[in-house]
Amino acid sequence: MKKLLFITALIFSLPQAYAQAAEPGVYRIVLNKFMLYYNRNQADSIFNMFAAEVKKDMPAQKNREMFGELQTRSGRLQRASFSGLADGVATYRVDFQKAVLAMQISINSSGKIGGLLFDNYRGETGRARTAEDPYTTETPLELKTLSGAIRGTLAMPKQASGKIPVVIIIASSGPTDRDGNKPKFNQNPDSYKLLAYALAKNGIASVRYDKRLIGEVVTPTKETQLRFDDYIDDAVTLIGRLSEDERFSKVVVLGHSEGSLVGMLATIGQPVNGFISVEGESLQGDKLMTEQLKGQPDYVTQGFKQITDSLRRGKTYDKVDPKLYSIARATVQPYLMTWMRFDPVKEIKKVKVPTLLIQGTTDLQVNAAYAERLKKGKSDAKVVMITGMNYVLKEAPATQAANLATYNQPELPVKPELVAAVTDFVKALK
Repeated sequence: MKKLLFITALIFSLPQAYAQAAEPGVYRIVLNKFMLYYNRNQADSIFNMFAAEVKKDMPAQKNREMFGELQTRSGRLQRASFSGLADGVATYRVDFQKAVLAMQISINSSGKIGGLLFDNYRGETGRARTAEDPYTTETPLELKTLSGAIRGTLAMPKQASGKIPVVIIIASSGPTDRDGNKPKFNQNPDSYKLLAYALAKNGIASVRYDKRLIGEVVTPTKETQLRFDDYIDDAVTLIGRLSEDERFSKVVVLGHSEGSLVGMLATIGQPVNGFISVEGESLQGDKLMTEQLKGQPDYVTQGFKQITDSLRRGKTYDKVDPKLYSIARATVQPYLMTWMRFDPVKEIKKVKVPTLLIQGTTDLQVNAAYAERLKKGKSDAKVVMITGMNYVLKEAPATQAANLATYNQPELPVKPELVAAVTDFVKALK
């Protein structure tokens, strides 16, 4: 790809090495806002993020032209991964739809962008890397709903002919985007993106999409207004749209982790040909989170019990210990309340289409017992255990450090056995 430079008022050269440091919170806040405006083609909103001296050196019209050129060449901005910080300048690897670039950005004391540079990204070998796949054609997908718009990516096999099956990939818990990443936690395995590419290579289309309040989704919904049912509604809407699309012969729902429960509930009574649960959770929400908190101090577990006891009575609980804020703050409790009422083992009994349960043996978050419980709920489901597959669907040992390292290794493929199991199941459906 032709060398691309986009420079605002402060011009800095890309160093050969840079100091490693934790990503400052203000940089991520500014960057998330930048990504949102960029993907909405709102160059003027980005212009307003610049410091006064930058605006002076780069007028609004020039700013529009430069971002227009960047969007034409590189496409949608999918992810920004923090690499390091030196002298107030943060370096990121930024993954666009058509290219992978390096970005350097500085933020002044007022939270304004004081300098910005894009250049070709070079990995450890010194060669530029791209995000394109030779077997896949990707196009943006947008579906308007009463509560906003669902935005995602349709991945089609380049050599597709006639009607082909399509798989809807539903993301896991937390701030997981359409590609299977959690930029907020610096976790970027690209699991769903890689799965989509692998399916396309096998003649299967897929749709992966951002959850509400995540990525590019446009919605007036605030965190306090989010309910588990909203995720179900979005999946049902996508099922309806794809089942009417003449390009597709079958619609299959694939839910990962928490997405398994969303998927099974969305499947009930809908025009779906099959359901796939990957690392599916089989406990009610409060019981699952209680299990995950084992090993924490008593005051933490007791504090969480007070919260869940209150939620079962239909009331939120405001006195949240700081250690529990990330998972049970008051603004997220209405969501937890609606999630807790669903028992996956009971709900999967209502699924009337062929069902596949896939479980990895080195998953540190969802173990084999979960798949066994789901199997009890639906005895005719097929179970595939994949040796050495972890939570992000990649080859990983059981040792924690090495396992977690794969959460930020997008260059690792998803397990071939996963691709084979999904492909065989989908193609066998009638």
